Amino acid sequence: MAPQGLGPQTLAKVIVTKVFVRGLKVDAEIGVYDHEHGRAQPLIVDVELDIAANHFERLGDTVNYEKVGEAARAIAAEGHVDLVETFAERLAQACFFDPRVTRARVRVEKPLALAPHAAAAGVEITAVRS
Repeated sequence: MAPQGLGPQTLAKVIVTKVFVRGLKVDAEIGVYDHEHGRAQPLIVDVELDIAANHFERLGDTVNYEKVGEAARAIAAEGHVDLVETFAERLAQACFFDPRVTRARVRVEKPLALAPHAAAAGVEITAVRS
């Protein structure tokens, strides 16, 4: 609780705000092998965005994390992608839809890739605004 007469912004300065989406399920046609063409596979996507903003009072002050899900589904809808690295890079680029996003970390898992020997395989990339 802030001391009497002091608002929360006077006690500390927020230098980075993180917006995240964790465990987003997306079906996508993805993979380089013949048996992966022409059929959708589940992906599990985690995204973490660093935001250059430090005060939020209204919805318009924030970065809309629903757009992350929309972007992931749009990439899947574009058609077959050979590599999870490509999917992750496209999604990371799409996460810069808001000029306040300074960094995007994207993790894409293919739960069926090494089943039943592993829970998932995938890739994680970090992109920064240039």
